[in-house]
Amino acid sequence: MSRPRELQQSYGRLSLYINGQWVESASQSLHPVYDPAKGEVIGEVPFATGEEIDLSVTTAAEAFQKWRELPLPDRVQYLYRMKESFERHYEDLAIINTQNHGKTIHESRGDVRRTIENIEAAISAAYTLTKGDHMDLIASGIDASALKEPLGVFGIICPFNFPLMIPFWFIPYAIAVGCTLVVKPSEITPLPMDYVMKIFEKEVKLPAGVLNMVHGGKETVEKIVSDKTIQGITFVGSTPVAKQLYRLAGEHGKRAISNGGAKNSIVVMPDAEVDKHLQTIISSFFGNTGQRCLAGANLLGVGEIKDGLVSKFVEASKLIRLGPGLEDGTDMGPLVTDKARGRVIQYTERGLSEGAHVLLDGRGANVVGSEGGFFLGPTVLDGVTPDMTIAKEEVFGPLTSVLHTNDLDEAIEIINGNTNFGNMACIFTTNGRTAREFRRRVEAGNIGINLGVAAPIAFFPFGGRRDSFYGVLHPQIDTIDFFTDRKFIVSRW
Repeated sequence: MSRPRELQQSYGRLSLYINGQWVESASQSLHPVYDPAKGEVIGEVPFATGEEIDLSVTTAAEAFQKWRELPLPDRVQYLYRMKESFERHYEDLAIINTQNHGKTIHESRGDVRRTIENIEAAISAAYTLTKGDHMDLIASGIDASALKEPLGVFGIICPFNFPLMIPFWFIPYAIAVGCTLVVKPSEITPLPMDYVMKIFEKEVKLPAGVLNMVHGGKETVEKIVSDKTIQGITFVGSTPVAKQLYRLAGEHGKRAISNGGAKNSIVVMPDAEVDKHLQTIISSFFGNTGQRCLAGANLLGVGEIKDGLVSKFVEASKLIRLGPGLEDGTDMGPLVTDKARGRVIQYTERGLSEGAHVLLDGRGANVVGSEGGFFLGPTVLDGVTPDMTIAKEEVFGPLTSVLHTNDLDEAIEIINGNTNFGNMACIFTTNGRTAREFRRRVEAGNIGINLGVAAPIAFFPFGGRRDSFYGVLHPQIDTIDFFTDRKFIVSRW
């Protein structure tokens, strides 16, 4: 496929979207928006003022009163138009996603497809999961019913690493059940959602106030969470922030879905078909430049397979081609910011100071023609022990820590006991009993068997346990229950 066209070289100062209108923010607090492949500023995002945030919530609350009364089949028609718009603008959405985040165009196309799948799942769920219950004659002359009703206005706090896909873990489901929203994109990657809102304004044409967008940072999020009109918030990001927001939501009596970080282990058993699965394993660690909560972080070779596995892993990783995500042939793009790049380098140096040694060093990566980009090559550290910082803390970048374990029990002990993360764990094996033991005993919400990224499809919930998730109901299909509450009616006539 030929190189895709770029949409724009500069996006200027972004606007807010409130009550069906684009609003030029009065804020003087601006955050630069980068093209990480070039290291160049391509826009500015204003952090909304308190008055602008209040206005977005107020208009969403006013819109809710009419939106909730719209018959379900009529609400679903807007979701059909959403799907059609995403399909129509599929390539442009992928391009702007890559331009602002840095991931490869192939990865961005996958993000857009996953986004569309969630819209499709929300359409299905609207008809199947919002139905109530009824029972005649629970007592003489008395009937009982249970209905699901939308709760009101919710805040959607978005991460930088999947600017399109993750907001749509929530948006279509909330709209389907009759709720209204205030969405805050990441200040690092706001361009994809800005583009989506422009498409929706022209093509989906939701009633004014149903879907609003404000920009900002920590103060913006805290104001949304604490607003008395907001019924709940969803968040995906780092564990410290997820924990803080979950606590804040509780203090204000809000519902919360708060997804945190990860330290995912990939276990390779002695009987694994390494040659068959090698590229899958590598993609787990270096796909999306390691910037995903389902990225592999610790590579656990079990028993005698370790040396051969690591040798093949390193040699194949050397072939990964760095470059701008919009160029054909690029296997891995840049980190999203120079700060993110620096953090991964710091973790690498910390690992070396604690006794690990380098098998592959990505710190000297140089991409000809993109010298200003935030590039970092694949890095592999061997000799890592469970007590080292890089074996326990989330790095969020293209750094692989290699650990050796003697057997499955030791591998599971490291996964369950070395950190308190519980997002994902994967195993490669040809033994069914081993796989069964692994998926039953490992304390993680997403389990992969002979695959490296255990990403649930849209009509399953996205799992997470321990410090990787705070809440009761998970993203994707579970949000039907998150955005609604049951009303029970007992009647006698």
